[in-house]
Amino acid sequence: MDGFPDLPEFPPGEVWLAGAGPGDPRLLTVLALHAVTVADDIVHDALVDPRVLRLARKDAVLLPAGKRGGKPSPKQDEINALLIDRARAGRRVLRLKGGDPFVFGRGWDEVTALSEAQLRFRIIPGLTAGLAGAALAGIPATSRDTNHAVVLAAGHRAEGQSTADWEALGRLGQPLILYMPMTQLEEIVAALQRGGLAAETPATLIQSATVDGERIVESRLDALAADAQHHRLGSPCIAVIGEIAALRKEVFASMVGWS
Repeated sequence: MDGFPDLPEFPPGEVWLAGAGPGDPRLLTVLALHAVTVADDIVHDALVDPRVLRLARKDAVLLPAGKRGGKPSPKQDEINALLIDRARAGRRVLRLKGGDPFVFGRGWDEVTALSEAQLRFRIIPGLTAGLAGAALAGIPATSRDTNHAVVLAAGHRAEGQSTADWEALGRLGQPLILYMPMTQLEEIVAALQRGGLAAETPATLIQSATVDGERIVESRLDALAADAQHHRLGSPCIAVIGEIAALRKEVFASMVGWS
């Protein structure tokens, strides 16, 4: 990290909550990279790319704490307790999440638990997958000619929580970027159309954004679920629904490849 001034010290007993971005290690922020390289313990989500974890110190302890739908995973209270226990043991604890920890990442659950435990913590934002993945595919979140607002929504049902009011979102007439929508995609599409979103609305699915295996499928709202099934797309995936999804074709031929 030579050449980057003012990088803060990571004292023992602190917890740093960092976003690892959408996947590719080159999209880490400088401060997140600093945290990865100096942490004693890294409590990481399942979607953190293995190449990011390989940047850790050789003697760092890697502690998986991924929450994947339909698979055995630690409860949030267990993750909170792990962070608190490791910090109280005098470790430099990095909680590393995919994307941004405060965008559908339960980061607030964890910092409130740390605050209640009277432990010091630092928040390091990351590039959220919905915006970064779309941008790297040639889809702007906003453009002067299409929209001045965009809606980010979780497409999956979290523990003990209901999903978004999709009909209401369909009535907004604004582009939507959905995180992890695949298990409920048919239901979401139908509700958006009931809310008034036109069947021919452009839509794009981006699977595994910025990492090996990335796949991009362009479609329209009424065909989105069928196209996802036809191309056998699965999680992790984002869906971009709205006029911004159609802008990709205007520039894609001139874009420099990300890899």
